[in-house]
Amino acid sequence: MMQQHVIENVLQSKMRGKVIYLGNVTATSVLQLTYVKPFDHPSGKGYQRPVDSKRCNDFALYLSKGEDALFAPIMLNAESHWEFNAYDKARPHLGRLICKGKASIMDGQHRVGGIKRYTQDTNSEINVPFLAYHYLDEDEEIHLFDIINTMAKGIGTSLSKYLHRNTDDFSWIATQLITRGDSPFHFIGTLTGKRSSGRHVTLQNLYKVIELLTKSEAVMHLNKETKLTWSLMYFNAIKEQFNTEWLSYKEYRLTHIVCLNALAIVGAEILKEATSRQRGNMGYAFIEKSVRRMKNTEWSAEGPLKYLKGVSGSRMLAQDLISEIIPTK
Repeated sequence: MMQQHVIENVLQSKMRGKVIYLGNVTATSVLQLTYVKPFDHPSGKGYQRPVDSKRCNDFALYLSKGEDALFAPIMLNAESHWEFNAYDKARPHLGRLICKGKASIMDGQHRVGGIKRYTQDTNSEINVPFLAYHYLDEDEEIHLFDIINTMAKGIGTSLSKYLHRNTDDFSWIATQLITRGDSPFHFIGTLTGKRSSGRHVTLQNLYKVIELLTKSEAVMHLNKETKLTWSLMYFNAIKEQFNTEWLSYKEYRLTHIVCLNALAIVGAEILKEATSRQRGNMGYAFIEKSVRRMKNTEWSAEGPLKYLKGVSGSRMLAQDLISEIIPTK
């Protein structure tokens, strides 16, 4: 740095005996005041992975959403280059930072990269929240970075889908299929993505099932309530036809994800045929009749479906079932 920099309205505190600073700084300033220690630094004390430009660009795109684009503070090690001066004795923990050197970014390099891209593209300025340790030695800094990136755990895809249930139709339908008492998934589904005994179908699994089930043009334009009704009709018919198989995950593969996806692909064809025959009305009788044609399918975990896996397995099973249950014209 060519000259010292001042950050106003900073709160000084302590965390486990370490002095920390909380505040905001402009995007322009954060680019001047911070640096990254790459993993291949000659000192042998580097630790940051190479910057992923896609993650930076994705964050810049997120920032373009405006006031709704909130984000977590970046975490810094000021390396004792930043000096705190309180405004007065009555407010000893509120003051300004005199920055005489750069701080190391421990957490947030992709956010900073995205902020740089966003401000350059839009020729704008934004405030960036930060938490800075006054001083951590190199080993403490590396240890904290390791803790942040190995012990912290994301909320998971299923819980993320649940949080979007009021703005995303598939998330809403999948949530309803788990929470409604009249749903066949009520007692075998989990909202958070954490599987347990008896609850092996996650909300994310059902999200994919609904995508596959409602992909046909005859169904995709319908509102979410109607799609939910179709989904309940179809999978309840399957549960009624194969009740024992539905309730025994270990002995049968019916509710294994590869088979549920296959059934969803088949269901899309049944629903398309049902809407065609009923001119858009609910064709429960046709759905039930179609499902009954699956009665000879062997779902045993030790049967012909034992080694069925992945997307290709779902498609293969779906094609076999479709050839059996959809009448040829």
